Amino acid sequence: MKLLLQLPLLGIILIIFNVIMFQNPLSLQPDAAPVFSMPLPSGVAWNPTVSDLLIIGGVVLLYLELFKATRTSVGAIIEHVLSLFVFLVFLIEFIVFAPAANSTCVVLMLLALLDVVGGFTISISTARRDMSFG
Repeated sequence: MKLLLQLPLLGIILIIFNVIMFQNPLSLQPDAAPVFSMPLPSGVAWNPTVSDLLIIGGVVLLYLELFKATRTSVGAIIEHVLSLFVFLVFLIEFIVFAPAANSTCVVLMLLALLDVVGGFTISISTARRDMSFG
């Protein structure tokens, strides 16, 4: 169970993004067909695409990652390093692979960057507060 807490949750989004990117890259385009339609009280329908759902999932997982960053342990440092690798994979895919050269990858990459920077910042602040002298 402790090992699962050390894995970056945005890695899940990275895996899902890669599966979609290699199986059906057209579903990540801005003009892709909506996954479902949900009528709103305003009378219009919300039609999210695969990209929209990936980004929503990434934001939710980023919140959980920042919540996890408040732990101070050796495992937290390992998780921050793994989060850095998730960011680097998004960055390399965006630069190198043509199907990943889209806004969805950029937004997910920025979420991963926020995870890295926020995780280290929160961990340092928490560790500084936990440090006691005397």
